[in-house]
Amino acid sequence: MATTGLPPADDADVARVTEALQMITPRWNVRILLAMNQSPQRYTEIAAKLPYLQSGQLHPKIRSLCDAGLAERDEHSARHVTYGLTARGRQLLPVLPVVAAWAQEHLEQPEQPLSAIEQIEDSFDLLTRRQAPAILWVLKSRQEVSARALARIVMPDGYWTNIYPPLRQLIDDGLVATAGNGQPYRLSQAGDALGPVFGALSMWSAGRPLEHAARHPLWGQPGPRTVTAARAWTSHRSRFPAPTVPPGPAVLPQPVHRPGWQPGELFSHVAPALAPARVKAALPTGGARR
Repeated sequence: MATTGLPPADDADVARVTEALQMITPRWNVRILLAMNQSPQRYTEIAAKLPYLQSGQLHPKIRSLCDAGLAERDEHSARHVTYGLTARGRQLLPVLPVVAAWAQEHLEQPEQPLSAIEQIEDSFDLLTRRQAPAILWVLKSRQEVSARALARIVMPDGYWTNIYPPLRQLIDDGLVATAGNGQPYRLSQAGDALGPVFGALSMWSAGRPLEHAARHPLWGQPGPRTVTAARAWTSHRSRFPAPTVPPGPAVLPQPVHRPGWQPGELFSHVAPALAPARVKAALPTGGARR
């Protein structure tokens, strides 16, 4: 059953990606998946890698990942139970460096460098905003569209002014831009650069090889774009002073190259291995200052 006014293939694609994000992004899930990225381990071995999680927090998370088909429980005997990633869970891991590469390029980088895992979590916070994938899909395909037309496509069964809260949130996040009240909306430079991320998520959610992401019918094809001046912040207002000189002509961004590091290095690619004191609470709506 269609959930948007997009063509059926696009509507199904958005639904799959939205469901994939809802499966991956609950708090700690990415960290737990990375901790399980080895041969099957006992529960205590996994817990030792995540000392900031109490047993009452970790066990339900592992169970939910098993229910989602990303992890599996193997009972060798009453006292010997191991957990590991399924093939589906292992196929997800190459998506994470793609997300981290986008974050490193388009999220504000604070004075204290963040680990790649924190970059990924910040990115997922933006992509799981209400109606975010559908809005970004429409803007990518239409280039520019009015709020009323956008609402008719994204939420055809709702009142059209309901589009404004999620749209304003995406503008605050730096993924959508507009010239002003009453003007059409379009993707910002950071929003347009999400192609590799959405392409990879689309391929994974459809059970197809990630190598096909570059051939995604929408996000894999470069097309005409209207690029606004790059912003230094995405999930929160920048603490850095705004430039006083008007920006020059827009320059198309270079393709984002997949980094050479591997999923096992995500905890410490940018910063030393995460210490318990570094862990913060989940970001509230609108993001927290870094």
